[in-house]
Amino acid sequence: ADCRYTCHQECRSLIQLDCRRPGQCQSQLSPESTLVPPCGQNVTQTVEEEKPEPPTVQEIKQRIEKYNAKVTNCLLMKLNDDGTYTGFIKVHLKLRRPVTVPAGIRPQSIYDALKEVNLAEMTDKRTSFYLPLDAIKQLHISSTTTVSEVIQGLLKKFMVVDNPQKFALFKEMRKDGQVLFQKLPLTEYPLYLRLLAGPDTDVLSFVLKENETGEVEWDAFSIPELQNFLMILDKEEKDKIQQVHRKYERFKQKLQQTLKEARGKPG
Repeated sequence: ADCRYTCHQECRSLIQLDCRRPGQCQSQLSPESTLVPPCGQNVTQTVEEEKPEPPTVQEIKQRIEKYNAKVTNCLLMKLNDDGTYTGFIKVHLKLRRPVTVPAGIRPQSIYDALKEVNLAEMTDKRTSFYLPLDAIKQLHISSTTTVSEVIQGLLKKFMVVDNPQKFALFKEMRKDGQVLFQKLPLTEYPLYLRLLAGPDTDVLSFVLKENETGEVEWDAFSIPELQNFLMILDKEEKDKIQQVHRKYERFKQKLQQTLKEARGKPG
């Protein structure tokens, strides 16, 4: 009020002012009272957003019954005695960069999955390749399964040894003819979102993409991974050069053919 010091309202408790120096303030006000705005001035209060109350077991049961009534296949949700529930989600894989997998390892069998055998730990050899664009993987999860666990589960099923932090799970929504993507926090529960949206994947679907955080953090990649990236980029560059050469070679042939046919003709 006296020295006209300005700060954010939420920073007020952190400010320390020396208001008792001679000649500094006419009225010997304390720092706390100095920070109090004059009467009649509007002050924006920081209001904590109220979190919605978690649904009761009865509400969950009603939602599950409503959900299962709309299911056109056998992928139903099931309510457990402890209030948790299980169900299925489909995740679209839309990865633009290659992933790293162990080299020379057979595909995981159902016995490996039941025994939780991690085949990726059986060899130090690594290779990189592109996963099929827009591949779909179906997961059976619980209401307590988080986004972080879904990402780790997907990577394990495809034997991808990349750091899970390189990937993020998005929810895809369609509204007014537009496709909207929203990155999900690692602590979110995908099955609960599926329950709220219903079984229609046109309303809500899940997508695994690269975790775009701005610039690529190359330090997160190992030397073999970087070398594989260079090999892939070199191959893509050569393929692109060959495509350009073939394109202009065809154009050259058509141009020469047109000139040959036009010889001796007026105009």
